[in-house]
Amino acid sequence: MLDQFLDGSPNLGVDTFLLLLVLIALEAVLSADNAIALASISKGLEGEKLQQQALNLGLIIAFVLRIALILTATWVLQFWQFELLGALYLLWLVFQHFASDADSEGEHHGPRFSSLWKAIPVIAMTDLAFSLDSVTTAIAISDETWLVLTGATIGIITLRFMAGLFIRWLDEFVHLEDAGYITVGLVGMRLLVKVINDSLVPPQWLLISSIALMFVWGFSKRTPEFIDDSKSLEVTLNQPESEPVTQESEAQESEAQKSEI
Repeated sequence: MLDQFLDGSPNLGVDTFLLLLVLIALEAVLSADNAIALASISKGLEGEKLQQQALNLGLIIAFVLRIALILTATWVLQFWQFELLGALYLLWLVFQHFASDADSEGEHHGPRFSSLWKAIPVIAMTDLAFSLDSVTTAIAISDETWLVLTGATIGIITLRFMAGLFIRWLDEFVHLEDAGYITVGLVGMRLLVKVINDSLVPPQWLLISSIALMFVWGFSKRTPEFIDDSKSLEVTLNQPESEPVTQESEAQESEAQKSEI
């Protein structure tokens, strides 16, 4: 029944749904470095509740900006200045991160915010800068606007889920935040090269491979406190259970004490 419906509709064929899956997969892959940047920005707020609120509100605004970008992409992409601004913004984020004071492990951390409303615009603008690359790629794959909009909608939901995971992982893995910002720098450099000379832009697979290698390094070392917690949990699980004290054993111990007296 579903196949007949798809075959009977020129706009909802099986090929269209396969293309939608490609767009969703592309959004998920290209969102990995975006997610870690947004997680790092959110970590600039004190308290998990504020961090989650910043992600939720920031990504709602980011979603509206993405839709506007997709709907005006034909006009926006005519102006190289937009991509230049996006590239410079991403590279500025990377510079700001690595110029910050390092902690005892020699690792850097993202910006700190005194209020929720200072973090939200940074989250929204960061996603918009990343979207300049992903939207361009999506439009190159399909000229169906509704299809690109659907992929972007699912992509922003995936991004929110991934950023929530990275907030926890940033505390657990030593190199993860630095690895994420290096990939942000790669995306920024790619946009900058595209502005200077489009023919010099490296292929998409090379960018994805570089991001994957950076994340392998990012997940390669855990923080000492998490290692200690894991060892403590392992020791606790391996300890033999103590035998429960029963009324009968208590009575036997009492009789033994009386006989000794």
